[in-house]
Amino acid sequence: MSDAEPRAALRGVRRVVVKIGSRLVAGHRGMTGAVAADVRALRERGVQCVVVSSGAIAFGVRDLELPERPRDLPRLQAAAAVGQGRLVDEWRRAFSAHGLTAAQVLLTHDDVRSRGRYLNARHTLLALLDLGAVPVINENDTVSVDEIKFGDNDRLAALVCSLVEADLLVILTDVDGLYDADPAAGGHLIPEVRDIDREAVPVAGGTTSGVGTGGMASKVQAAKIAGRFGVPTIVASGRRARPVVPLVDGAPEGTVFWPSLSRLQSRKHWIAYALKPAGRLVVDAGARRALVEGGKSLLPSGVAAVEGSFEAGEAVAILEAGGGEFARGLSAYSSHEIEQIRGHRSDEIRDQLGMRSSYGDEVVHRDDLVLL
Repeated sequence: MSDAEPRAALRGVRRVVVKIGSRLVAGHRGMTGAVAADVRALRERGVQCVVVSSGAIAFGVRDLELPERPRDLPRLQAAAAVGQGRLVDEWRRAFSAHGLTAAQVLLTHDDVRSRGRYLNARHTLLALLDLGAVPVINENDTVSVDEIKFGDNDRLAALVCSLVEADLLVILTDVDGLYDADPAAGGHLIPEVRDIDREAVPVAGGTTSGVGTGGMASKVQAAKIAGRFGVPTIVASGRRARPVVPLVDGAPEGTVFWPSLSRLQSRKHWIAYALKPAGRLVVDAGARRALVEGGKSLLPSGVAAVEGSFEAGEAVAILEAGGGEFARGLSAYSSHEIEQIRGHRSDEIRDQLGMRSSYGDEVVHRDDLVLL
């Protein structure tokens, strides 16, 4: 079997997260335009793209005419503040040239770790995609301490895959992929990895550039995180005229990291076993049948009682009156809000909560629910 044949499965993806490193964005002329052209081409085929872009600090260093990337935190944050506007303007112009609208989204790792903020970010990103915009995500380096000192956008991109339910993560860098040794010393490109800990971690190294924070080790770790959500990752060179489309089409370029679990298995496992329920929802018999037999989401009309205090995005146990827990999921609303909307139809949610808009028709969406 050729290297290209296993990658044929990638041609069916419908949502892709594309991460671009600082050295490409700030140092490779035409990079943003090339990515924008590929995003447009994929959009015409029904494939949605989310861009995670580094480069704010690199642009800030350049505009402030600093001799090198600062080492102290206040100057790093200052460089980020100067460069962030430049970065988003670069992407705005690139996408505008191809008839697309770029939307700046600044996130920190806490936005994908905190369940309430996770859902808020998710709703915003999915709404942007539905409206035809291209989310351009970067860490909020101007005010974020831990992200500058310890984080990187490779990791953020992997977490965004879970946030938007992506099918593929593409990490574009200034090398061709993962090598089994230094290419200058005769190392060979590894075309695919199926066991990250055994095949990739020992050869990834931990070097970083003077421009960005992520070396190959961070890309391997990002692939490992994405793999836990069942998402394959491709690490490849971004110094190509078509940096994204050929990878989605299964071209044998770069290194593909295959997940050991399917997305369904890994996500359901995460919800069922990694999260401790903060409260309980008691449902009626009809709702139980809809969840168990019909594969439906939990609607407010089926909720009979709310137990405990929890915020939107926290895990809840789901049970029928007089019975044990039969499902678990992430609540789209807080316990206080569910008390107000339980027993009501979905189209009454906004009126009951006095909101202009709601966080959806479901108390627990099927994608965020697992049967036990």
